Amino acid sequence: MLNEKPMHAALKQWYAQPGDSFEVLVDGFVIDILRGDLLIEIQTGNFSAIKEKLSTLVATQPVRLVYPIPQEKWIIKIPPGGEGKAQRRKSPKRGGFEDVFKELVSFPELLPQPNFSLEVLLIQEEEVRRYDGRRAWRRRGWVTQERRLLGVVSGRRFETPGDILSLIPDDVPETFTTSDLAGAMKKPRRLAQQAAYCLRKMGVITQVGKQGRSVLYA
Repeated sequence: MLNEKPMHAALKQWYAQPGDSFEVLVDGFVIDILRGDLLIEIQTGNFSAIKEKLSTLVATQPVRLVYPIPQEKWIIKIPPGGEGKAQRRKSPKRGGFEDVFKELVSFPELLPQPNFSLEVLLIQEEEVRRYDGRRAWRRRGWVTQERRLLGVVSGRRFETPGDILSLIPDDVPETFTTSDLAGAMKKPRRLAQQAAYCLRKMGVITQVGKQGRSVLYA
């Protein structure tokens, strides 16, 4: 808990209910929240980091993974050396529930399991960045120092592959490519490819052929 990041701590406090236990050791793993026999894990980073943990626990106990997606984000830049006034601006990017596919590619096979559920929260957050010229060349030397929760806008719980399939727009053709899917979702094709991968692994869509060089799904 001493190393807990502000975003994780705030979400745990927001999600907690009376009677919950925190930081409980279960089968060799530390669980964020224990609610009766339900194990609740809050993950603010990559799903790949907790794949082994969840895959092991879900075999014997109900597990719920809680994941925040920033619907709105404000970026605060702390000037080099901490001198001068910090700059705060709103990011033009807006996240949605379908962005969970970016991380769900790490273990799409878990959602069909009856012991596993996924709760996605759309949040408002601040991201504090500091300048480090030796790192983060892609961001021109700016690295994320911490994330702060400003509020939870809404949430959705996914307990079955059918639940996650509801993120796909109704106007997707009966047979479709990832380009078709990207157009219907109004999202980049990369996200559509990740969604198609997850849905295929869950058994709710299947590969039925090819259309030119593109895989055709139904």
